[in-house]
Amino acid sequence: MNGIRQDNELNAELNIVFRYLRKLGISKLDAEDAVQEAAYKYILYNDSIKNAKIRGWLIRVAINAYYDQCRKQGRYVLDLNEEILNVDAKELPETIFLEKERNSELGKALSRLKPLYQELLLLKYQSGLTYEEISRLLEISVSSVKTNLFRARKKLEEIYKEAAYD
Repeated sequence: MNGIRQDNELNAELNIVFRYLRKLGISKLDAEDAVQEAAYKYILYNDSIKNAKIRGWLIRVAINAYYDQCRKQGRYVLDLNEEILNVDAKELPETIFLEKERNSELGKALSRLKPLYQELLLLKYQSGLTYEEISRLLEISVSSVKTNLFRARKKLEEIYKEAAYD
């Protein structure tokens, strides 16, 4: 019976990791592959993982698996329009179009950032995590989170302005 309980808990954690990856803009197929890789590695190394850090460990392994896959294929894809744009059907078509266009430009600018900056910005502003939560999740200091978020915002602003002038 204990094994069933542990399997259900692992499945629940893996579902959270999958939803998180989708919120990052990772395609469904790539997110499934990354979660499967994380589950496999968890089964291999579960005796050395602290119970309190399972979710963070699974997320880190899944993200690393995704980045490895992207490096092998020479691509990074963040499809932000799918999750970010929630529009009211009563809005004017022009407003909807302009909002979609702005999100597309922002997504392109975001995809030009290095992966750590992308991840930090999405964790902070899309997922709404605190500096402390991000620090625990990524296993870096709070000051490092703040510093890198500052740099990420500045770089994103620079890229976004540069694209606007082109």
